[in-house]
Parts: sequence; C-alpha cells; structure tokens
Amino acid sequence: MLELLTGQPGERRLLLGNEAIVRGALEAGVALVTTYPGTPASEIGDRCYVISRHRDLAFEYSVNEKAALEVAAGAAAAGWRTMCSMKHVGLNVAADALMTLAYVGVKGGMVIVNADDPSMFSSQNEQDNRFYARLAGIPLLEPANPQEAKEMVAAGFALSEDLGLPVMVRTTTRLSHTRGAVTLGELAPRPGPGRFLKDPFHLVMVPAVARGAHVRLLAKQAQAQARAEASPFNVISGSGPWGVVVNGVPAAYVADALLTLGLEGQVTLLRLGFSHPLPEKLLVDFLRGVQQVLVVEELEPFLEDGIKAIAQAHGLTLPIRGKGEGLFSRLYEFHPALVRQVVAAAFDVPTPAAPVVAPPPEQALPERPPNLCPGCPHRAMYYAIKIALRDLGVEAIFPTDIGCYTLGLLPPLSMADYLICMGSSITTACGISRATGRKVVAFIGDSTFFHAGLTGLANAVHNRHDLLLVILDNGTTAMTGQQPHPGVTLTPPDYPGKPIAIDGVVRALGVERLWVVNPYKYKESLAATKEALQAAGVRVLISQAPCRLYAERLQGRKSRARFQVKGVCAECHHCLEYFGCPAMYLKENGAAQMAIDPDLCSGCAFCGQFCDAIRPVKTG
Repeated sequence: MLELLTGQPGERRLLLGNEAIVRGALEAGVALVTTYPGTPASEIGDRCYVISRHRDLAFEYSVNEKAALEVAAGAAAAGWRTMCSMKHVGLNVAADALMTLAYVGVKGGMVIVNADDPSMFSSQNEQDNRFYARLAGIPLLEPANPQEAKEMVAAGFALSEDLGLPVMVRTTTRLSHTRGAVTLGELAPRPGPGRFLKDPFHLVMVPAVARGAHVRLLAKQAQAQARAEASPFNVISGSGPWGVVVNGVPAAYVADALLTLGLEGQVTLLRLGFSHPLPEKLLVDFLRGVQQVLVVEELEPFLEDGIKAIAQAHGLTLPIRGKGEGLFSRLYEFHPALVRQVVAAAFDVPTPAAPVVAPPPEQALPERPPNLCPGCPHRAMYYAIKIALRDLGVEAIFPTDIGCYTLGLLPPLSMADYLICMGSSITTACGISRATGRKVVAFIGDSTFFHAGLTGLANAVHNRHDLLLVILDNGTTAMTGQQPHPGVTLTPPDYPGKPIAIDGVVRALGVERLWVVNPYKYKESLAATKEALQAAGVRVLISQAPCRLYAERLQGRKSRARFQVKGVCAECHHCLEYFGCPAMYLKENGAAQMAIDPDLCSGCAFCGQFCDAIRPVKTG
C-alpha cells in the first residue's frame, strides 16, 4: 500500500481505480480523508489509513457517512483540502449535510468520491447518484479509467476552491476495481494548521442567511457551467453524421464498438467527463454537426434527458436516443458486446459474428452462492436462536440489517425476513411487532449498530416496543474489508481510535434486559436466548466473538484441532439442515453420512457441542 507514496514524476504504475484516486489526492495536497467503508469504495479509506500511519495525513474511519462528510466539511471550512469517500447508498445517509453544505460552501478544496454499483455486486440497490450532484447543485466529474480518476481528483480540488463548492467525483464498481496504467505526478506537501475565519452570516444557515446563500449557489452553478465548457475532460473526437455521447467506463466499450463495426469515419464522439452542469454551448455545437445521437450511459438517462432539454431549447429536432426498447436498459452495468450490439442496431449497421466460446455442458461450473465463512460466530448464534425457537415451539419474524449476517437469508439458516438499509432492522422490527403482535427478533452488526442503530434503539425504548434485538458483534466491519469502528475489539496495528463498549451504550439508551454471550459456548448462549425470547419489551442479546478471518489476519494462523466425524453418525442430517457449515458435506459415494472437509474446517469446535459423533483431530 505504501507504493502510493513512492515513484518519480512521469513513472507509470499499475493501480486500481481506487488507488489512483488516493494518489491523485496526495498529489493535490489533501490534508484530511474521511470515510465509512463500503464496497466498491472501501480501498480508498484502507489505503489512506495505512498512509496516515507513515505520512502527515489526517484520516478517520467515521461512524457513518454523514459524520464523515461533516468532519471533512469542517476541515475544508478551515482551509484544508479534504476528501470524503463512500459508496452510493452511503450518500443517502450524508445527503442531509450535503444539501446545505452546497449553500455554505468551502474554503479549502473538498472532493466527495462516490462509488455507484451498477448490477448491485455488493449493494441493495443500484441508484444513480449523478442526480445528487444535480439536486445539490455541485459539479460532477466522471472518470473513465484509473488515469482519469487520478487527474479528475486533482482537478476536483482546484475546481472546488475556484467555485467555493464541494465537487463530486463519481465512479462505478468497474472503475474502482479495474487496474490500469497511471502516470505519476509530484506528491504535494500537506499544509500546516488550518485557519477558521468567523463569518456567521455566511456560514450559519438560518433562513435569512440561507435565502442569500441559495442565490449565490445558483450563480456558482453558472460559473461551473462555464468551467465545463472549457474542461479538458469534455472532448469531441472524430467526424461523421452520427453522434455518440458517452461518459465513464462505457467510453472504452464505445471505442471498441466503433473499431469493430468500422464506424470510426462515420461517428462524431463526445466524451463527457465534466458532466454536471452540462456544457450547453459545446453540446449545441456537437448536435448541429450530426444527424442523430446515441447516448451511452449506465443506469438512468441522466445525460440523455439533459441533452434533449438543451436540444429543445435551441430548436434542434434531430433524434436523440439512449434508453428504450431495442436500445440500452436502465438496469445493470454494460459490457463490450452489449454496447457493440446497441450501437450497431441504433445506426443500422451489421454486427460481425463473434466467435462463440463456451465450455461443454459437463464442464459448467457449479453455482457458488455467498455464505458465512466456516467458523463464523454469527452462524453459531443463528443456530442457538433456531434451536431455542424450536424448543419453545415459537415462530418469529426476522428483520435484519446490512453486513455479513445478511447472509443469514440463505437456507438452512433462513433467518432474514425484511431488510431496507443500514439500521433499519430495529425500527422495522418495531413496526412489524406492533402491527402483528408476533414474536420479532431483529439482527444488527456491531459496526452497523454504531452507524445507524443507536437512534432506532432509542426510539424502541422510548416508545415501549416489544422486540428482541440481537447485536452480532464480531469486533470489526467484516464484510467491507475488516475496518475498525467505535465498538472494535480487534484493531489494525497502531490504530489510534478509542473503543466504546456496546453493552454500556445499550444500557445508557435505557435497555433494562441485556444478555452478553459468547456464541461458541453453545449451552450458555442457548439458555440466554431462551430467556431473552420469553421476556417482554425491548431486550438486547449481544453475541460477542471475533471474526475468525480477521483474528487470523492479525494474530496469524495457529496450529489447532480440526473436527471430523469420528463417532457413529445417525444420518439425521441435523447438522446440514440446521447449522449448514460450508465445511460439512455428504459423502460422494452415495452414503448418507455427513463428513467434514479438513481444508475448510476452522476448528471453531461448535459442531462438536451439539453432535456426539463429531470429534477433534489434531493437525500440524
């Protein structure tokens, strides 16, 4: 990770898009970086954390995205260059601050890196966050490759200071996780202490001040549009009667399509990297030089609608298409074959037959759904709850939350019934419990609890709801890369944060019935779970055991016992139907007996507590 601090100007490095963003910020003299981890943006914060331990860079894993944005805004108000990164749904959390921050403005440059996730590789929706830039009235830059990502971040700081506005750099999963050649520039020194100048009648958004601030924001948008007209990131190339407008990663697919289809001499291409505000004059000149236009953009018709509005305002009636039947969908990310197909159809040219490369049916790979890891403490807690409910003869509804434990959705656990967003498990459990009168067990992780669960629990206590909240505390933010959070029990080397005990927070919020269990101690966790299920009101059970993968990453993998079926297996399949550890399987020789894969077994010892046939086997 420290390679981002080395290299001579002009040297080329193979960097992830997210790493190129970090390098661009360092070259621009960023002083403070804040984040809440979320794929596909997580590597930005992770790289900055490591760099902050070796260089004079202020960095924090914030408790959530709203906190991250506000910390960065405060430092930018004091003249520092700051960067705040998050995934697309994270900006929903930070939106309250963002809308008014555009009114307040910034003194030091401030870049907000926001990573969208077309096709929802790791997200609950695929919202198009370009609309946030329009809604807030701030400039939007969209890189197409890692080199542009570095350049646009650096340019974003300068643009931010020029306009006195935060600037959004919008990436997507494909760019964030693509490696590309990046030409390095000079690393800039970080400035000294910032200086905050009091100016309450421009910086405190009471209504009388906000009215004037909105006028200034609209004027800045006009200035931003002038910058877009002259931006080197908005480029017209080629010549021909057919026009193509493209932004972001699909620019490479369009270049491939034009080459493959032999259209390079027939198409005028406009690449928009500074995409909000739209460069109206540049677009009008472009539209007047072509007969029809195809807009290539993933997700929503953000550019298409804007270009159509500009065309109408200038009396231009040429066809402008992008989304629609036979064209591009508003669903999922694009790929080269899709773009080539739609370009060919839009301009009515033949598509060269592509060689079909497919493995024989017998070589098709089996499906591999995501699963909780072998030895995951969450699986042990889920098992205790399933058995407790079975023994009590009770059915329950399971609102769940965002994190590894969302995988409790899958059989045989099947313990996820409702999910909206971070922190929603507690509050939706309140509504479900009140509306149905049924037993409700909500699940939330430790990081998510601090991110968005505190207010929900306060609401539940205050309004006297009836639910059991299970806080699955594995000591880290596991799903996004094992980053720390306020309740962390496992920390990276030299981590400066102060841990906050979750049980103390729960009690401080007014919860009177609280159990803390180690889920690997099956009898204890089962007894506590039964007691908690039979109680009434708001009660909390904290399942506390470290993420095994992260513990091994920090402490090293130690020699330990693995578990095997050594006794007489009753062939009841209870372990598969209730517990479902990925290390467990049925023997392939047709026997119904269960076996354990020694290469997958983590040695957690949990299965040996509920099945007498499973015994430890010492390994090297």
